[in-house]
Amino acid sequence: VQLVESGGGSVQSGGSLTLSCVTSGFLMRGYCMGWFRQAPGKEREEVAISNARERISYGDSVKGRFTIARDNTKNTLTLQMADLEPEDTAIYYCARGLYLEANARCMFKVFGQGTQVTVSS
Repeated sequence: VQLVESGGGSVQSGGSLTLSCVTSGFLMRGYCMGWFRQAPGKEREEVAISNARERISYGDSVKGRFTIARDNTKNTLTLQMADLEPEDTAIYYCARGLYLEANARCMFKVFGQGTQVTVSS
């Protein structure tokens, strides 16, 4: 199982970036897929989730600015990020999770190596 992120970089405040995650070793259909981020000195934060039923949710800090999309036929996951702010600076990770039917939640166990996003003011 591999998840490989790309698309990170440095942008100015208000700019946009699109992150991509190419997966291999499994079929995305039926899994929760998501994006997480971790800034220096902070805990990992959930950014956007597409659960196994392809229902989408976003962290409060990115709602209205970020868009997650999955293509199960190409086994890819993307994150479109707009109106970026310095507070969005972090390493962004693609993740795969199991869907727990009992409570309709995802449990993420597999993460990629991450891609750095830096937003300057």
